[in-house]
Amino acid sequence: MSIYRILSLDGGGIRGVLTASLLERIEAEHPGFLAKIDLFAGTSTGGILALGLASGMTPTQARELYENMGANVFERSLWREIRDLDKLIGPDYPNEPLKADLTNHFGDMRLGDLPKKVLVSSFDLDNKSIDPAKPRSWKPKFFQNFPGSGSDVAEKVVDVALRTSAAPTFFPIYQGFVDGGVVANNPSMCALAQALNPATGGQSLKDIRLLSVGTGNNPAFLDPSTDEWGLLQWAPHLITLMLDGSGGLADYQCAQVLGSHYFRLNSLLPMEISLDRVDQIPLMKQIVAQQDLSAVFAWVNSNFTEIASRPRVSRRKTKIN
Repeated sequence: MSIYRILSLDGGGIRGVLTASLLERIEAEHPGFLAKIDLFAGTSTGGILALGLASGMTPTQARELYENMGANVFERSLWREIRDLDKLIGPDYPNEPLKADLTNHFGDMRLGDLPKKVLVSSFDLDNKSIDPAKPRSWKPKFFQNFPGSGSDVAEKVVDVALRTSAAPTFFPIYQGFVDGGVVANNPSMCALAQALNPATGGQSLKDIRLLSVGTGNNPAFLDPSTDEWGLLQWAPHLITLMLDGSGGLADYQCAQVLGSHYFRLNSLLPMEISLDRVDQIPLMKQIVAQQDLSAVFAWVNSNFTEIASRPRVSRRKTKIN
């Protein structure tokens, strides 16, 4: 049996620090773990991480990248506050600092240059179709470097990274694309579909092992008494609802299809941490340092190996001590 290993990484802005730190601990427990991954899938910050890891970046390098560029990327100037009427008529942050940092790391590298396979979600705001049979409309877009006619091997890594992470209200639209989180903030099921597609992955379902890593389970909720809300009241919550809702859907689907060959790792956050809370990086690192990861360690040991006879562990989510 030839095991096909998928690592799927959620979106979540600066909470990518948490994801990188979790992977850092898993790699320390199981050296060579990431080298065995066949497909890296990611959305938004998870897409940036997937591209980085697929290029050979270590989890430690990924964490340090986020720590170093976070304050620069999520910086609000007084001029921008005035120009955007305190975020009312423009994105919170420009994307030039992020592009500069990504270019410094990836240069002109293209998806075809990556030594590993990737799947990165985004959303195309206009397909520019002139075919009457295919109406002009927006649509999901999944960038991938599998061989074949639909491959995106010629796309620059930096461009794909900016397309997947152009979160509405946070960053500007980039080249006609916005954040993949509007369609698949948790790209696990998308990665599974890509792996099973005979034209791309062509894998057997029984051989697939999928580890899905979230950017933290935010303790967010809305009181049921808000049932008469309109657009003005809903607007501040729509981004969070969209991201958390799609993540839970993919988790349910993968669990039903893959059973014990699937594991979802998503840390419990003691407080709500927004996508741009750079000041909470120390807290996120502390959360990961204190988290009991014995279940995921056992699952990786049992499932990310070529030995089919090893005992399997049940899928469950880890919790903070």
